[in-house]
Amino acid sequence: MTVRPAAHPRLILAALAFCGVLVSISQTIVVPLLPELPGITHSPASDVSWLITVTLLTGAVFTPLLGRAGDMYGKRRVLLIALSSMVIGSLLCAISANLTVLIVGRAFQGAAVAVVPLGISILRDELPPRRVIPSIAIMSSTLGIGAAFGIPAATLVVEYANWHTMFWINLGLGLLDIVLVLLIVPESAVRTSGRFDIVGALGLSAFLVCFLLAVSKTTAWSTSTLVILYAVTVLLIPVWGWYELRTRSPLVDLRVSARPAVLFTNLGALLIGFAFYANSLSTAQLVQEPTWTGYGLGESIVVSGLCLLPGGVAMVLLSPVSARISNARGPRFTLGIASVLMAAGYVVRLFTSSNVPGIVIGATVVSAGTAVAYSALPALIMHAVPVTETAAANGLNTLMRTVGQAICSTIVATVLANVTIASAGRVAPALSAYRIVFVIAGLAAVAAAGLVLLIPVRRREPAHEVTGEVAGEVAGEVTRT
Repeated sequence: MTVRPAAHPRLILAALAFCGVLVSISQTIVVPLLPELPGITHSPASDVSWLITVTLLTGAVFTPLLGRAGDMYGKRRVLLIALSSMVIGSLLCAISANLTVLIVGRAFQGAAVAVVPLGISILRDELPPRRVIPSIAIMSSTLGIGAAFGIPAATLVVEYANWHTMFWINLGLGLLDIVLVLLIVPESAVRTSGRFDIVGALGLSAFLVCFLLAVSKTTAWSTSTLVILYAVTVLLIPVWGWYELRTRSPLVDLRVSARPAVLFTNLGALLIGFAFYANSLSTAQLVQEPTWTGYGLGESIVVSGLCLLPGGVAMVLLSPVSARISNARGPRFTLGIASVLMAAGYVVRLFTSSNVPGIVIGATVVSAGTAVAYSALPALIMHAVPVTETAAANGLNTLMRTVGQAICSTIVATVLANVTIASAGRVAPALSAYRIVFVIAGLAAVAAAGLVLLIPVRRREPAHEVTGEVAGEVAGEVTRT
């Protein structure tokens, strides 16, 4: 029995990519609003920061859980649940200025990040073999593309309209996404058997929450609280791993995850996520630094957002290019080139912080490398995992990017808060603080390039082998079903 070809592969890709971009945008649209939210919600800044933290937590927890659920109960069905979560979250944020309601809404929005790995898995199952690698390259890149376009779009809304408007827009586009999925995207026949691992899900959620809370609240919470959170994390991980290795249908197949091809790809994803997020965080703030610092440009929030737009355009243009490189040389080679390009971008950034064009050029080079890297990661994962575990495996890979971003956010905030200059009672990060961030992020990209060398070389890596393998796996699975 052969794979059922998709009737409209381009429409399926367009619908799923639209979902990925919108979900990614929903994660970042609140960032330009953060300075205003303490006044809007009548809450301290430390409480307002939960609007970022809670999205990070729910995204990290639900991405692998919904990925596994998609493999077991239907990827399209779970995709619709994730999109509905984003719509509910957007509605809550659109109708209220109460901080508690906003935090709950952002939690719902964070859970929708699972849309991207689910979309990748649907593309693997439904598209003709020759379209799989180019399509998943575009789908994977939507995480970066949405972030690159989301912040500039949000800055324009914040500057020229009521802040609720961006959530109403997100709500409307989310409903459109649901309609498009219902009309265009088929439900995959590829399923994995067994029961959903509830104990494993609770264990994974517990140590992720403890770890990410400790990471994201490093500068806000007491040392004793952080020590407790890290200690609980360290205790939970081996217990959870022991259980997962002994249960019949584990949430995460640790034996597969320990394969060098999967392990080093996931560690590379963590470092790539770190390097990507440092670019976004530093660019937006650097452009707005006051002129009295001697290096600051004193630009508006709108200008800072627009500085990220060229990077978003580069990501859109380079995703198909990444797929062509993977077709010709394999995704391992592509990821290595991408990591080196990101490192080169940070070298550029070290020497181009005195003017807007220079900042934009450096940031765009890093974004270009990110696009190529994000496009190659799911192809590497699909080389190494069974077709029935695609959503869960890509969910774990997306989780590693999220963890990298969380660690990056803490390190960037710590460096900028502690390496400062002062004048007439005013305090701001020193230029050397930004350069430290660029060095750290560049080293993360170099380390990712080093990990690529540890990924086993396949005798034939181009996409035709991957997709041919996929067809065989799907055929075998459907026959068994």
